[in-house]
Amino acid sequence: KVLDMGCGTGILAIFAEMKGAKPVDAIDIDNWCYENSLENVTRNNCENISVYEGDASLLAAKKYDVIIANINRNILLTDMKVYTNCLQKNGVLLLSGFYEEDIPVIDAEVSKYGLKLETFIQRNNWVALKYNK
Repeated sequence: KVLDMGCGTGILAIFAEMKGAKPVDAIDIDNWCYENSLENVTRNNCENISVYEGDASLLAAKKYDVIIANINRNILLTDMKVYTNCLQKNGVLLLSGFYEEDIPVIDAEVSKYGLKLETFIQRNNWVALKYNK
């Protein structure tokens, strides 16, 4: 079960389904992103993706094996407790949408909840981090 938080166009949710994930939840607070994700899910004949308009408050009582959050640093820091609470034991948290200089503060916040940094990639000062629970 996968969550694409801050799904934008829904591309990561669609890719997750193409790779075999099901079910997949895609959430974005922006109405245009929500509408665009619905359209892209339909155009790609996805049958296992549910798209929601909203924020981390929609995650109450949900559990995921993989959470993908491509969101800016401040929102990640604010919502990290919610994300980590939704992550199953042995789950994977993938974070991106921030800069290399944000790594220490993000890592400190994620570490508070017992997740361990496995790896990261960097391209043009943008960073993606992979954590395991």
